[in-house]
Amino acid sequence: MAAVSTAPGLSIREGLGRQLDYWLTVYKRTWKASVVSSFLSPVMYVLAMGVLLGGFIAGDPDQLEGATSYLAFVVPGLVAAHAMQTAVGEVTYPVMGAIKWHKTYYAQLATPLEPAHLVSGHLMFVLFRLATTCGVFMLVLAPFGVFATWWGPFAAYGAQLLVGMVFASLVYGWSARLKDEAGFGVLFRLGIFPLFLFSGAFFPVTNLGDAGAWVARITPLWHGVNLSRMFSVGVVDGPVAAINVAVLVALLVVGWFWSVSGLTKRLVS
Repeated sequence: MAAVSTAPGLSIREGLGRQLDYWLTVYKRTWKASVVSSFLSPVMYVLAMGVLLGGFIAGDPDQLEGATSYLAFVVPGLVAAHAMQTAVGEVTYPVMGAIKWHKTYYAQLATPLEPAHLVSGHLMFVLFRLATTCGVFMLVLAPFGVFATWWGPFAAYGAQLLVGMVFASLVYGWSARLKDEAGFGVLFRLGIFPLFLFSGAFFPVTNLGDAGAWVARITPLWHGVNLSRMFSVGVVDGPVAAINVAVLVALLVVGWFWSVSGLTKRLVS
């Protein structure tokens, strides 16, 4: 893995500060396009999957991992899955565009900024997007009585941000190495969509059988879904939660180095 370097005397924090105006401008120009996916979709998800469909499903805590209703079971997982989708959307075509089409990264590299700064700035923008979209989801949920404790929503919110950033860092590294945007179709069809369906957001992974459940539990999304749901319903298995957090944090660190090394090889080496 390539060594991560920064410009002499320019820290990551300073590099982030120098990109603040750029990312504010990006958001001002693009926020309207994200209104539906970021603010309307949460309401539709809750009403369709939790309230309407949930009305036909018995709320058995033994079958729903401690949740007393299907709404309480499905929506915390959906928020984690939504975090994954939001993060991936921000580090696929936008990353390739900055490298291949409008070449924003080349312009930034003409300044004292280096790849580590660019990756960190882009990922901080993703974190901002996750904070707003997941925050709206959690606010929408509050009146429905989903949360069993006062602290649960805050812990679940942190888990959602964490799993979103894991996917952002890992997919960023892949996008930085990709030469053709056709690869994104493969990623969404064979990666993101199956994860969305089979990582425990809609039903317990035990329904997949022993082998299927084992495969689901090694995916990053399952760890985020599991944390989000445990904290939301107030049924927390301490050792399992610790493993979930450790796995996600480890993947986030690996993903950051993977992203920086990929961008460095693509633009500098």
